Amino acid sequence: MLTRSLRLFGRVPLTKLRVQAPILRTISFAPASASNARSVINGFIAKLKPEQPKFAVSPDDIRILSTPAQFYSNLLDMIHRAEKRIIISSLYLGSSESELVSALAEALSKKPRLEVCMLFDLNRSTRPGPRSTAKVLLPLVSRFPGRVRVSFFRSPSLRGILAKLVPPRFNEGWGTWHAKIYGSDDDVMISGANLNQSYFTDRQDRYLYFANQQRLSQYCFSFIETVSGFSFKLQPPSTRPSSPHSIRERDYELAWPSNKPHPHHIHEIAQSHLAVLKDSYCGTTNAVDPTKVTLLPLVQGGQFNVRDEEDTLKLLFEHLNTPSSGPRPLLDLTSGYFGLYKEYQNLILQGPSFDCRIIASSPRANGFYGSAGVSGRIPEGYTLLEQRFMKAVERAGRQSAVQLNEWEKAGWTYHAKGIWLSEAPGDLPRLTLFGSTNLNSRSAHIDTELSFLMLIPEGAATDSLRRRLAEEIENLRAYSSPWKGAQRRVRLGTKALVGLVGGML
Repeated sequence: MLTRSLRLFGRVPLTKLRVQAPILRTISFAPASASNARSVINGFIAKLKPEQPKFAVSPDDIRILSTPAQFYSNLLDMIHRAEKRIIISSLYLGSSESELVSALAEALSKKPRLEVCMLFDLNRSTRPGPRSTAKVLLPLVSRFPGRVRVSFFRSPSLRGILAKLVPPRFNEGWGTWHAKIYGSDDDVMISGANLNQSYFTDRQDRYLYFANQQRLSQYCFSFIETVSGFSFKLQPPSTRPSSPHSIRERDYELAWPSNKPHPHHIHEIAQSHLAVLKDSYCGTTNAVDPTKVTLLPLVQGGQFNVRDEEDTLKLLFEHLNTPSSGPRPLLDLTSGYFGLYKEYQNLILQGPSFDCRIIASSPRANGFYGSAGVSGRIPEGYTLLEQRFMKAVERAGRQSAVQLNEWEKAGWTYHAKGIWLSEAPGDLPRLTLFGSTNLNSRSAHIDTELSFLMLIPEGAATDSLRRRLAEEIENLRAYSSPWKGAQRRVRLGTKALVGLVGGML
């Protein structure tokens, strides 16, 4: 558990606490080129589709957290401050998170108007054992009927005979619910972190907090509600199942919302409902305000043909490849699981007009390092993917423009992901992508993701935010070193495994 001092920190409202990443090295930034800003960032903004939802946010309402401890303490604080609504979306809830569940129960007991809406991945949350997510949360559902709604999304990609044969530990390979959203009334925290002890202590991720954002909060709630409409609902066991498609266990029931469609055939409904959600939030941004940033929600559900992230990043990379007389833009990219989606790889390799710095997890910082059985080969599998990528960089003649580093910190694992874009090396970032996507083939095709693109105008009003984003990059780079994967041996069995699972890694 966390120390007493951390628990006390968790009770301090973040609105009264200016959370910044510690500066781990001296950073010197040059002013951006105004002419290049127009041709790079502003040119990209002009190409964005008008039907993409957008939210205008004051930079003063944005906080960038830097450590797992800050993430956890802020999450507890959000729960304690909530008056009307708490929303939680994550892959799963860890089996030992009694303090978090107790905080939810305490808030519900004290505030009779408070409601809690949660959404998790079904396969990950119902693994056999006494403390699955479903079993941990069932007492809350039973104690506060109607006020606590817990849903479990199940990827329809695993169906037929495979659904019966694939063991529980491996069924996530066919897709998961991967969005990480934590909301309290009108405050929202977007992260890539799940709800597990390691994510609260020694697993590095990214965490962006937005205060007093009614429209953004409502969008996140509507997103969770939309997906819950074609997900299973946790409830106490009943004498008669609510639907022939419901799942009955000894301790609980996962109720399917209707007889049709079958849970394995929700593709059209998911695509249709997500399209309706997107349309309903178009035009929600305020008039252009040079003192505010713009947030674009990007839903990626490849199995439902929903590809906001993919379409937007392709547009960005293609725009960066447009010849310009100004300085070369600098793209920073990181992923804890570096199996960069082939389309993104190609756009980086074919990008003569911009430089790219990449941070990936070292094998020791991979969450699967030291695991028993097949999963123990996963870090080695990522080494193989990195080797292939760096050979492609060499073939493309991009060695001087594409840099791969690996992150390692003693006793820690790495789970951060995202993009930062600066007009030129040394400039403050004007764009960042953050959220759940790992930017790999899984994220593109089989997992369901929610990430956000933040576009930041130049000016005194946004300098502080841009500087904090630059510090965020530098703090991650402080624990990274040049990639050593070329010297690492990859066993033949691992190569066979990567060839077999392909984009499911």
